[in-house]
Amino acid sequence: MTTNMLFGTLIKELRVSRNLKLIDLATQLGMDKGLLSKIENNERRATKDHVEKLIQIFGANPKLLLTSWLASKIIYELEGQDYGLEALMVGVKIVKYNALKSESLDDLTSELTTLKNLLDTFRPIPASQLEHLINAYKIDYTFESNRIEGNTLTQKETAMVVEKGLTINGKSMREHLEAINHAEAIDFITDLVKYNTPFTERILLQIHSLVLRGIDKENAGRYRNIHVRIGESTYLPPAPYLIQKQMEDYFLFYESNVNKIHPVVLAADMHEKLVAIHPFMDGNGSTSRLVMNLIAFQNGYTLINVSGEKINRMDYYKALEQVQLNSNNKVFRLLMANYAKSSLKDWINLCS
Repeated sequence: MTTNMLFGTLIKELRVSRNLKLIDLATQLGMDKGLLSKIENNERRATKDHVEKLIQIFGANPKLLLTSWLASKIIYELEGQDYGLEALMVGVKIVKYNALKSESLDDLTSELTTLKNLLDTFRPIPASQLEHLINAYKIDYTFESNRIEGNTLTQKETAMVVEKGLTINGKSMREHLEAINHAEAIDFITDLVKYNTPFTERILLQIHSLVLRGIDKENAGRYRNIHVRIGESTYLPPAPYLIQKQMEDYFLFYESNVNKIHPVVLAADMHEKLVAIHPFMDGNGSTSRLVMNLIAFQNGYTLINVSGEKINRMDYYKALEQVQLNSNNKVFRLLMANYAKSSLKDWINLCS
């Protein structure tokens, strides 16, 4: 018995499985027999009080009944409505976002440390297995990061471009270069970690230069000298003459917190702070996510892969705006930490 059925159908199955007659259950509920019959036939909706009484009568798992009841309510409200599915997706987004806000960052970072320590028990990972893991995640991460920026290559097409050097019909040269450059940037940060190279301004500019190689030669690896906007955001990045000073502060923040803040939280902070400064003409998002992963890698964590799926992309943008407009970094930190947790679990499962 599962919740993959309407509430009334579930109640009828529970009643029959306990050899209860309709009139007997109706009496225990203090309900008219005809009304209960309509509820079982999904013609009427039960109230929350009815659900709580049914949980007691059947001794059922509250999650089973409440989930089915809520799902049935949603279906009743949205079925046949124009844009019903779209409304449901918006609702899911809001519920997920509100749940994230109530999460404890301390609990989550503690869990991250535990998972990282578990992954450490598999280290050193055999070279061939490690190469396979990194290459698989490199394609997925390149695909998702570029999708956030509007690249239309599919995951399979991204793999064909990066691994086979193939050209995809109907896709622009820029999209091909974005995939190739991004994959090589991941190789670059992997090498930085291998040789214990510290994160500095020179490294940042090298990462950005790789991201824009062949796309914008004039601005690759250089700070912007004009005003810019961030998509449809109301946040305005700093004027060009402020960038150098803000970047100096950016690296001072890193140096002063590198051994104080949990590595994943620090990685998330360096990500959002770079996006807020928006020091480059183009490639700020991709570069910021690569910086985040360089810091995560340096501390033994795995790729923090932000989903480019539309609903997840909007959560990501909204969390960034919370920092930029309201100086509230909690949701963004939690969002990145949850992505880090998912990645760690994947690597542990693949290593087990």
